[in-house]
Amino acid sequence: FVVIYRTLVICVLLRCVVCYAHMIMAPRLQLEKAAWRWVETVKPEEIRQEHINLAYRINLPACKRGTCRRNCKGNPNCLVGIGEQAWLGEIDENAFHNIDDPNSERRDKNTFVGLTNLGATCYVNTFLQVWFHNLELRRSLYQCHNSRAQEHNIESDYEPQSICEHLQYLFALLQNSNRKYIDPSGLVKALGLDTGQQQDAQEFSKLFLSLLEDTLSKQKNTNLQNVIQRQFCGQFSYVTVCNQCGRSSALPSRFYELELNIQGHKNLTECVTEFLKEEKLDGENRYFCESCQSKQNATRRIKLHSLPPTLNLQLMRFVFDRQTGHKKKLNTFISFPEQLDMGPFLEGKPYQKCVYELSAVLIHRGISAYSGHYIAHVKDARTGDWYKFNDEEIEKMEGKKLQLGIEEDIAETVKSQTRKPKCSKGYHCSRNAYMLVYKVQEEESSDISRTNVEVPAFLQRLVDQDNHKFEEWCSEMADMRKQSVDKGKAKHEEVKELYELLPAKDGEPYEFIPLEWLKKWLDDSTATKEIDNSLFLCSHGKLHPDKVAESKRVSLQAAQLLYERYSGGPRLDGSSLCRECVGQRCRVLRLKNQLNEDYKEVSNLVKRTLSGEGYWVGKASLRSWRQLALDQLEEDEHETKHSNGQTNGQGPHTNNSKELSEGNEDDMKTFNEDIVCCHGTSLSILETERKLVSAEVWTKLRAYFPKAPEFTQNQEPCQQCLTLEQEEKDNEAVSKMMALDQKNQLLNLFHEKNRPTLTKWPQGTDVLYIVPLFFVDEWRKFIRRPTKSSPVSNVGNTLLLCPHGGFMFTYDSLINGDAQHIALLWPNEWEVISRLFIVDQPISIHCFKDTPPSGPTTQYTTQPDLCWECRESFLFQQQRDLREYTQATIYIRKVIEDKRMVKDAAPEMNASSSEAEEEKEEHPKVDGERDPDFSQSEDGAKRLKLGDSSTASAATVPVTKPGGIRRSTRHRKLRGEKALIVSANQTLKELKIQIMHAFSVAPFDQNLSIDGKSLTDDSATLGSLGVIPESIICLKADEPIADYAAMDDVYQVRMPEEGFKGTGLLGH
Repeated sequence: FVVIYRTLVICVLLRCVVCYAHMIMAPRLQLEKAAWRWVETVKPEEIRQEHINLAYRINLPACKRGTCRRNCKGNPNCLVGIGEQAWLGEIDENAFHNIDDPNSERRDKNTFVGLTNLGATCYVNTFLQVWFHNLELRRSLYQCHNSRAQEHNIESDYEPQSICEHLQYLFALLQNSNRKYIDPSGLVKALGLDTGQQQDAQEFSKLFLSLLEDTLSKQKNTNLQNVIQRQFCGQFSYVTVCNQCGRSSALPSRFYELELNIQGHKNLTECVTEFLKEEKLDGENRYFCESCQSKQNATRRIKLHSLPPTLNLQLMRFVFDRQTGHKKKLNTFISFPEQLDMGPFLEGKPYQKCVYELSAVLIHRGISAYSGHYIAHVKDARTGDWYKFNDEEIEKMEGKKLQLGIEEDIAETVKSQTRKPKCSKGYHCSRNAYMLVYKVQEEESSDISRTNVEVPAFLQRLVDQDNHKFEEWCSEMADMRKQSVDKGKAKHEEVKELYELLPAKDGEPYEFIPLEWLKKWLDDSTATKEIDNSLFLCSHGKLHPDKVAESKRVSLQAAQLLYERYSGGPRLDGSSLCRECVGQRCRVLRLKNQLNEDYKEVSNLVKRTLSGEGYWVGKASLRSWRQLALDQLEEDEHETKHSNGQTNGQGPHTNNSKELSEGNEDDMKTFNEDIVCCHGTSLSILETERKLVSAEVWTKLRAYFPKAPEFTQNQEPCQQCLTLEQEEKDNEAVSKMMALDQKNQLLNLFHEKNRPTLTKWPQGTDVLYIVPLFFVDEWRKFIRRPTKSSPVSNVGNTLLLCPHGGFMFTYDSLINGDAQHIALLWPNEWEVISRLFIVDQPISIHCFKDTPPSGPTTQYTTQPDLCWECRESFLFQQQRDLREYTQATIYIRKVIEDKRMVKDAAPEMNASSSEAEEEKEEHPKVDGERDPDFSQSEDGAKRLKLGDSSTASAATVPVTKPGGIRRSTRHRKLRGEKALIVSANQTLKELKIQIMHAFSVAPFDQNLSIDGKSLTDDSATLGSLGVIPESIICLKADEPIADYAAMDDVYQVRMPEEGFKGTGLLGH
């Protein structure tokens, strides 16, 4: 028998080994199952070393290089794909460092220097490059007095202060720096610009030149004071001619750039012609003639008098869209010449040079006015070559020709792209150019000084200092590269030596090393730490079976070398395989395999008639015992699994099977816990929740739930529970008798029948009593469910009184809304109330009728008397709360032709059908609308809801429809209406901006009103304008203007852009 048994075991083991041989590339889960397949035929007490080796996968074949695409985590002998590929074979020394060649940061010979983009400062960089290439401007800036730079000690860093100093230093670096690109953050910071926000490039150009002109005007050198005017300033005048008398008046003006409208035009000539064309002044726009002394029809045009050497032409690509309330970009193709003759447009100066040559084109790449990228194409004045300046990148164009390239291919989406028109020779065509810079054409001269600008000695000294720092940095980077290469070569030799020793041979000593540590050891980008095996220990201090997949079996020789060089521990060798964990897992897996068969058997046994001694089990436990058993086995299995490196085997874990059974049988955790009494030890007294089963059934269940409470057939129920149950029954009987007695004495109050009202004082009595509605509600709850609710003992009338003991409501306020807080009682009902309950303070209202000759009068008084001081304070606080709010909701309702949409439009689809029907009916008018305590909106719904009035007595005056049904006080959002969150201290202008985003109506097209009163003061706060929470503001929108030019003018007048507000460009 022993021989046969051993033969069977050996066959099973051989089958497992064969399975492993076929599963070298198997997924991790399949390897997991294969490692424990032997438990089907081996009991926990029969486990030997062969089974432990199978569980720890000691005998799995090692993977060979080339057979695995990635490391086999389920195989502790697989040492392929852990990062060794980067070290085996010859390695390029550049792989040992991640430091770029510092010479790549060096400026190439005969090239220009770029500018770093600090986030969204490409628009600044383009203009700086254009101004740098203006030789006259650069030469003049170099001549500016700069004592700080001249006296600077080169041992410290130079920090410019003024705009001129920053620009001087920046231009000197652009001219003679050794760097490929320089950082303009000093100038940007001095201007106070937000580096993360893209601004209007055209506006930046205007403001910067204005700031520079103001700065240069303070120079002592008179030649520098007007350099901006000499370079960029021209003159024109607005000439107006009266159609009646022919009188002509001229208003002279200077310009630094011509702003040309491009909408509807194809070439630059058309744009300039429209800029100078005659305009008619008629209708409301008529001109007041000094000769006629009255308004007359007239014509107006712009007359060009002189042009600057550098002519800046702004193409107005960014216009304001009235429909959206935002600016948009016009992607219109505009043709412009390389040589521009301005002679036909100039008047009165026949001898002035009027022929200009194109020197720069500024491009905006992108379809939106609020995003995109700016680049500049600039012509070198010395060589005539064209360059593209794109922040740090600079590209020289071939053949000394302007080549706009792909900048014209990404302007719009595919749907809106139009075909690029053909351009004649000497012309260029662009849909992204927003500024053209022309320089007056000069005769060719051999004078080199005209195109040669020397950097002054004091600035060159600063440039040399920066170049020296750059060379030191290059040398430092080169040294770091060399150190990294030397370190990498040493690591390469170490890995080649040790990796060959890693595989553990069969029958030889071995140890386990964490897989993640091996990967980091082979990853040169991270520092190698000491070996840490503490996370792999089971509760017995040995290697956990589950952690085999996260560790690798290596030879003792390799492990010895690794621990000598990197230290660590605890060391895990062949003696660290845990027999206890393997045995426990074996028991759990066998029970899981047996569970289905036992479930069927138990189901059949329970149906049989009980004979002999039985055991109590919970019916809920019996219904779900299979799931509970599975949960228990999962928990037991988890105890044998690793839990986040805690050596005691305990810790948080997730159990999928428990998640699946969540909510079953009231989240039962333990078998039979449903029949354990609340005291935790005895049998429950609820016989309907338990069932008797045979000893055979209990034995099978006990195998799965060894810790479950056991109750034999003769077990006595909990005596404490029996006593408490009897006491509860006695108390319920008393409560029922009490509720029945109170109900019979106050039957009308309970059923809300024959209730007194204040609007029509009842005959036969001159006094009514008042109690809080809360008291009546709680009392009714007790009467309806005396066994579930607590009896009411106290009336609590002090809730309706002020701290001085005075009443808080008047007769008028009660009939106008405050009655929702109280209930009225007849005198006989009050006698019953006083007898049955504790009354802290009686409250009554009295009616006095008088019949003088002038006619009958009625007066009402309360006892206690009204406290006027507290009443006024209460009303004042209510009004204050309505004026000092934050994060409140108001509703903006758009109206058409002075008619509210609410009258014609149905409620939104999310309203119920009953609410929709209510919207169709006429809103009732409630008396007392002007009472300060009663806030009512135009749709008749109460806005200030102080309490739930659904169960109010007849004293309450509900808002009703003609049919007598109470109208809902909840605001119904209608089609065409939107809710906004506002605060009382918010201005009307800020509200209009919110409305613009919600309705796409520009602020200057918004006509707002509340309760028929127009809201016009944009600087006023909403609280001062009477806008309270839940208010409805009506919005009537003006028709938008189709003329984009007119829209832009209005926008600039009514809503100035604040992009550069607070920056140095505006003097801040």
